[in-house]
Amino acid sequence: QVQLVESGGGLVQAGGSLRLSCVLSGSISSINILGWYRKQRELVATITDGGSTNYAESVKGRFTISRDNAKNTVYLQMNSLKPEDTGVYSCNGKILYSDSRFNVDYWGQGTQVTVSS
Repeated sequence: QVQLVESGGGLVQAGGSLRLSCVLSGSISSINILGWYRKQRELVATITDGGSTNYAESVKGRFTISRDNAKNTVYLQMNSLKPEDTGVYSCNGKILYSDSRFNVDYWGQGTQVTVSS
């Protein structure tokens, strides 16, 4: 089992910045991909255990995902925020198998981000 706890959400004006954090505990060595999602599972960004990153087109150049393995934490730095970035942001940990039907997803409880215009 893997537990994920997010923090760092809040209210910010358009153009502002926030940094989200997600602390992992449990069997974290089994996790292959960490990611941030929003608004009912819309992908924002992912980072693999090898450090490769992937971003939604809507956040490229504004958001940065990173991980600190020593702290068992994944971050999402969000700059130049827009009102359409508003939503609940959830941290995801994914275990991959050769047969994707057996992939396992773990989710945090989510943290609210509200961007005012």
